[in-house]
Amino acid sequence: MLGGSQQAGWCKKSVSPTKETATLKVISKTIYTIALLTITVVTGAAGNRRVSVTMGDNTVLTCPLKPNITMVIWKISPKVGDLCIWVYRIEMTKTYRTKCSDSINWNSRPDVNTSLEIRQVGIAQEGNYTCEVVSTEGNFHNMYHLTVLVPPRPRLYCDAQGTPVCEAATGLPAAHISWVLGDNSLPEEEGHDNGTVTVLSRFTACNTSVTTTTCLVFHPTGNWSESIACCPSGEIGMFLHCVISLASLLGLLFLLAVFHLYTFCSSRTMRN
Repeated sequence: MLGGSQQAGWCKKSVSPTKETATLKVISKTIYTIALLTITVVTGAAGNRRVSVTMGDNTVLTCPLKPNITMVIWKISPKVGDLCIWVYRIEMTKTYRTKCSDSINWNSRPDVNTSLEIRQVGIAQEGNYTCEVVSTEGNFHNMYHLTVLVPPRPRLYCDAQGTPVCEAATGLPAAHISWVLGDNSLPEEEGHDNGTVTVLSRFTACNTSVTTTTCLVFHPTGNWSESIACCPSGEIGMFLHCVISLASLLGLLFLLAVFHLYTFCSSRTMRN
């Protein structure tokens, strides 16, 4: 049997306070890391916002306004062009900026309102905007993806063959065109250097019972519709065809008569 002192020593080795403390520290760090990652994911998902603005309009992007702010930073990554950075340091009451558009500025005094204003938004302003507020409570972010909408220029006309043609020019994103009476023709799209798209659709379902059709243009900035009568149909189509054919025949006969008269007069002049 072991003595009392030996039993006490054996118990000390079994408890091992040092190992217990290390294990608790590992568990605490693991729980802290999981909690931190969860907070980061939730915060990031909540702060990432999509903003759509019609070209030419003004918009304001907000930033978290916290107490005891020391610095405000806006990072702008446009789809085309250089990175733009705005920095405002509270203790120095100064703003620093890199290559940024003149249409971008503070919405108010940055020490009072950390929002950023974009005036007369253009395609060049499309991109990602990130705001970071540094305060004694920590760092806070807002992230935006700015999309610029360009209204298309709709037009409806008849081509040389009498086919209705509907066009939505230089829209962003591309407009969607459909016809009230339905048509299975595929729209034609033409992309431009500035990112806009022109869409053109020809109505090929003209028949003998339809004289008027309506084009519908759908776009996030607004919808448009217009009707037109292009397709010759039934008796009207046959009448127009006869008129055109008769006019062509009369024109040809007139030219032959003029040519014959000219030849006759020329021969009489030569005889005399």
